[in-house]
Amino acid sequence: MELTLLGAALLLLVLWLYVRHRGQAEKSAEPAPQPRKTGNTAFHAVSIMFEKQACAAAKELSGRRFLANAAPRLPLPECNALECRCRFNHHSDRRGGKDRRSPFGAGSFTGSTGSYNRERRESRDRRKDTDLDDF
Repeated sequence: MELTLLGAALLLLVLWLYVRHRGQAEKSAEPAPQPRKTGNTAFHAVSIMFEKQACAAAKELSGRRFLANAAPRLPLPECNALECRCRFNHHSDRRGGKDRRSPFGAGSFTGSTGSYNRERRESRDRRKDTDLDDF
């Protein structure tokens, strides 16, 4: 009787491991969904690209970058062209050109906040006045 129960338990264990392994194999066979690369970041920006014969309104906005959700609609309201050929050029960031921040930290070239000739604190350290034996 004990041998039969042990055999049945062993058979159930093998069956359970088989089903579990088979389920994992089916999951791994499916290709993982690839995230869409939309270029939408917090500072995704656009600029207006136009041809030589573009309207004056488009030429006024030359070189300006707009956050994608704040960009004007095309065609521009002031556009006087019969067929507008303006389009958006996408950028990962609104800022363009060289980054002017110091690589050495905040403040100045050295990253410090200033230089002082002497100690400016006038009183003693407040922690030295505490007697730890009283506690």
